[in-house]
Amino acid sequence: MSELPRSPRSRFATVIAAGVAGTTVEFYDFFLYGAAAATVLGPAFFPGSDGLLGVLQALVTYAVGFAARPIGGLVAGHFGDRIGRKRLLFLSLLTMGLASVLIGVLPGYDRIGVAAPVLLTVLRLVQGFALGGEFGGAVLLVAEHGPARRRGFWTAWPQAGGPLGNLLATGALAAAAALSGAHYTSIGWRIPFLASLVLVLIGLWVRMRVTESPLFTEALRTERPERAPLLRVLREQPRALFAIFAARVGENAAFYVFTIFLLVYAGTLGLPKSAATAAVTIGSLVQVAAMLLGGLASDRLGRRPVAIAAAIAAGAWTAAFFPLVATKDFGLLVLAVCIGLACHGVLTGAQSAFYAELFATTVRYSGVSLGYQSATVLAGAAAPLAGTALLRTTGSPTPIAITLAGCLLLTVLGMISAPETARGTLR
Repeated sequence: MSELPRSPRSRFATVIAAGVAGTTVEFYDFFLYGAAAATVLGPAFFPGSDGLLGVLQALVTYAVGFAARPIGGLVAGHFGDRIGRKRLLFLSLLTMGLASVLIGVLPGYDRIGVAAPVLLTVLRLVQGFALGGEFGGAVLLVAEHGPARRRGFWTAWPQAGGPLGNLLATGALAAAAALSGAHYTSIGWRIPFLASLVLVLIGLWVRMRVTESPLFTEALRTERPERAPLLRVLREQPRALFAIFAARVGENAAFYVFTIFLLVYAGTLGLPKSAATAAVTIGSLVQVAAMLLGGLASDRLGRRPVAIAAAIAAGAWTAAFFPLVATKDFGLLVLAVCIGLACHGVLTGAQSAFYAELFATTVRYSGVSLGYQSATVLAGAAAPLAGTALLRTTGSPTPIAITLAGCLLLTVLGMISAPETARGTLR
């Protein structure tokens, strides 16, 4: 182990760096698969399924990763509430990195036949399991280290790892496509998966330098760990679980529609892959700033009003999003993505601390992970999958826009169902 930083300020800076670095790497690996599924995995692992059918089959394996996220969240939450946050975060990052590297070297259907898509699905399950324990631990570690009056702002930093990971993933695929040229669909797409090994090693090094949560350590001195923290949450705080689940559904669906499904829809319009990925890359930069702004605003105005306003704005923007993309004008495409991801960024930035503030220290990891990751199965997995299926059936993005607006309405209901938490304490 490396020597711990001496001053409280430098120690907290290390916690922030560990949260951002770890979530960035994990989401890079997870979104890298999503972006590849929307573009190149179909021909490599599902030959004979042309057009949207091949994309849809690749996205099924993409959705499978979400099914494993609640399981990973439950396991990480249980042990994170019993033995600490730090160890689970280290293991989740290591597991994610190994799965991604194996995807990068996995032979295609032309080499090993049906074993290729089967193994691809298994590795996607491992990715989902690893990511399931990431958010709860990374955000909680920051929340339990940081000052209460700026908790919203500081907990938004690990959340920013999502768009930063997406930024790296789409950028890496775009660079690989440019460098490998005609060999992109056979070899080039594998390079970003293999490169994740370097990012994982950096993230692990940073996380080794982090101290355990002071609130968790304090709780262990005063009371025994919960034998079954999840059961206590289910028994005593079902309302809080519903609030997280509902609030997360619209936020999650919006993100995947504005990014992963966008790549699918842009392809049906004949837009170059480079144009769609460039728009997502630019939008991800805007999203990072919006997340920090949302967290800062939630410290001053409250978690609920900021999140509700952002959800309503994102719902309203769906009416303009697809028509702007359909113009095939690059400038309007970037505008559509940037505003959509800005609304999403403010929403998720305001929600980060809100999740942590709903539970006591001894059950916080379990409660946040269960509510947060369960919603990803409904929203994160279903959004691009159902969107692609609807687009293939109807030929129109209108049903997707209506569905997304309904999901964001559920987010509003979730935020309303819980009390304001911005002025509370985590003890």
